[in-house]
Amino acid sequence: MVSEAGGADSLRGAPAVWGGVPQRNKNFTGRESLLADLRHRVTGEITAVLPHALQGLGGVGKTLLAIEYAYRYAAEYEVVWWISADQSVLIRSTLAALAPRLGITGIGPERVEEAVRAVLDSLRRGEPYSRWLLIFDNADLPESIWTLLPNGPGDVLITSRNSRWQSIVDTVEVAVFTRSESLEFLHRRVPGSNPEDSNRLAEELGDLPLALEQAGALQAETGMSVAEYLDLFRRETRKLLAENKPFDYPWPVAAAWHLAVARLQSEMPFALELLRRCAFFGPGPIPRDVLQRGGHVLGPPLRQGLNDPIIISRAMRELGRYALARIDSGRRTVEVHRLVQKLLRDELAEADAAAIRHEVHLLLAAANPAEPDEPDSWPGYRELLGHLGPSRVAQCPEPAVRRLMDDVTEYLYIIGDYTTCFAEMNTALDAWDNGAADDPYILRMLGRKAHVLWALGRYAEAAGIRQDVLRRGNRVFKQDDEYLLYTLSGYGADLRAKGDFAAALQLDEELLERHRRALGTTHPETLMQANNVALDFCLNGEYSRANQLDQKNYQDRIDTYGRDAHHWMALSLSAIARDQLYLGKYSTALRTVEQADQEFAKLIEDGYPETHPRILMQAKDRSLALRKAGSFTESLAVATRVHAMYKRVFGDTHPETLGAAVNLSNARRAAGDPEGAAALMIDLFQPYSDGWGDDHPFTHGGAINLAIALLHRGDLSAARTRLEQALKGLQRRVGKAHPYSLICLADLAVVAAEADAREDAQQFGSDALAGLRTLLGEDHPHTLTCAANLTGGRLVIDFDPPEI
Repeated sequence: MVSEAGGADSLRGAPAVWGGVPQRNKNFTGRESLLADLRHRVTGEITAVLPHALQGLGGVGKTLLAIEYAYRYAAEYEVVWWISADQSVLIRSTLAALAPRLGITGIGPERVEEAVRAVLDSLRRGEPYSRWLLIFDNADLPESIWTLLPNGPGDVLITSRNSRWQSIVDTVEVAVFTRSESLEFLHRRVPGSNPEDSNRLAEELGDLPLALEQAGALQAETGMSVAEYLDLFRRETRKLLAENKPFDYPWPVAAAWHLAVARLQSEMPFALELLRRCAFFGPGPIPRDVLQRGGHVLGPPLRQGLNDPIIISRAMRELGRYALARIDSGRRTVEVHRLVQKLLRDELAEADAAAIRHEVHLLLAAANPAEPDEPDSWPGYRELLGHLGPSRVAQCPEPAVRRLMDDVTEYLYIIGDYTTCFAEMNTALDAWDNGAADDPYILRMLGRKAHVLWALGRYAEAAGIRQDVLRRGNRVFKQDDEYLLYTLSGYGADLRAKGDFAAALQLDEELLERHRRALGTTHPETLMQANNVALDFCLNGEYSRANQLDQKNYQDRIDTYGRDAHHWMALSLSAIARDQLYLGKYSTALRTVEQADQEFAKLIEDGYPETHPRILMQAKDRSLALRKAGSFTESLAVATRVHAMYKRVFGDTHPETLGAAVNLSNARRAAGDPEGAAALMIDLFQPYSDGWGDDHPFTHGGAINLAIALLHRGDLSAARTRLEQALKGLQRRVGKAHPYSLICLADLAVVAAEADAREDAQQFGSDALAGLRTLLGEDHPHTLTCAANLTGGRLVIDFDPPEI
């Protein structure tokens, strides 16, 4: 590491946060005046408040200069963070990845924008770090990143070819090497080179650093003389200039790469063919395993080479030798610069390009892990994801390729990355919708889109799509086709969202039998459908039946998956804990919650985001279990945290965010803050009602908590009115013997007693107690509370809504 003066090999210190900065170039040469000028501008009083840009033509070394600056002045910063700014989606995701390093937790991939805002706010405030450096590399369009440039006490450095930055930020223009720098660079790159030859080479290449690097690589690796290089360079240049060269790349760069390709063609044509396939992947790392699978899906002449590990290894060495690709032996990946990719694609005839692109589609399809449900497959999907868009996978009609898109979206849905999942779905549907309205792949993708919309709380949109898919799917699929059953299972969720709990139970029980007949008792979709039926039992107040089915489902999943560290296993444990809570077995439920916490922690290590909806649900249930078990302070802390996380992930008005707010209100009351609980519930009730609808059982249940808040405020008349209205609604929607109705009646007895309406209190309490004894048993906490109230107690029972 070079010191600030450039003469030492050690730093005074190291940044606490260091991310994404590429490896320092050992051949970095000169640029001392540029580095000094940039440092003066960054630390100067006049321009320190502005972002700073390194602007110049492609190939002049802007990125290398930014890298050198980061290493040379690393000791001056607490945070150094590198952002590849040539893809807008990567800018946001890279900024979002900084969040946990700044102490910002609880923001998952499905809420990238929220994470970005939190990061920018932290940088603006300079908390926890005030000395930070963010480098936006290859930001060619100012408008694409302008709103993402942080303000605050730190520094922003931008590299770009676009001269428009000169009128926006403080800009240092990066020109080509001086001749002395060119000669020094070539002396380092090609030890023993003749100064006169180097001078000729620098003259012909216009002192462009990237062109000199490419020429130096050829000389160092092949022994090619300068005379041979220049001869080939001059002959090939005319051809390059006659073709459709990119406007914003100078010809020496294109010529240098073309020469490397020509050399590769003469020495190892197979390596060039492999490189051409790499040109149609995305610009990120390509797993070598993906290429090697081509031995099974591609035809000659590539098949023979791809089936020979020795030939593939030699090809990789040749690509690295000519600097046409970055070979990472540790990660077993190959990475081709996007400029090289473009040059390779542009030189192909349209038919040849189309054929190679299709081969890449087949390679990606062959690399499909084909098990999006399995955590072991998730790293494979992460590797493939960045190549789908650039290779235009969605445009391929090949069944195996469409299956890849289908599986990738399922993987994204399972891990809770709804934003990316939604985008990939729409890309596929836009490409596939060619008039074949009843295409099976379109219907499958639409069915999953409905699931994503439902998870986002957009219940009406989900139901509309689902009904359309079911109508069309009945014409396309067999009666008990797996994908048709998958869509039908969501229809039960639509009924739950409407509050039609009995209808949902009836439908889901019928579907469970169809799943068992068509798919078998241990098929993942069958087990998921059993989970839905258990949830229906719970919502209908049949807690014992729910627990029995969830316990069986858990055992069936153990028999199926053979281990606990699986997301469906963790879900089953959460369901069991929920049942135990509603059965009044609070200590047992807390132990089950803790067991589920351990399983979810293992999943997070495998890539499960900590803000996945199931983990948020688990955290809310933990708060409830702690409260019911008497740990009021800890329950409030968890409830506060999980409500904030729901807001970050889903926004203020998502139904589950509102449910978390209800839980927070109840936790405040239990922790000795009835005024805070009342204030929150009074503010919350109207959006809660708007979200679910005026006649939803949850809305009537929420009115129970609102009445408790009014009771605390001393407004007994309003509290009684609310409870009487809620009781009528609940008895109409879920029946007189439902726990929600009986809880409402029990609380109505408390309000009547407070108002000294003793006969009403006695009647309400007696009716509630009889119902609770029959439904929940003599020893259930709700039953005991109701009985105590009849002897003079004044204990209310909260409404705690489950997820649906």
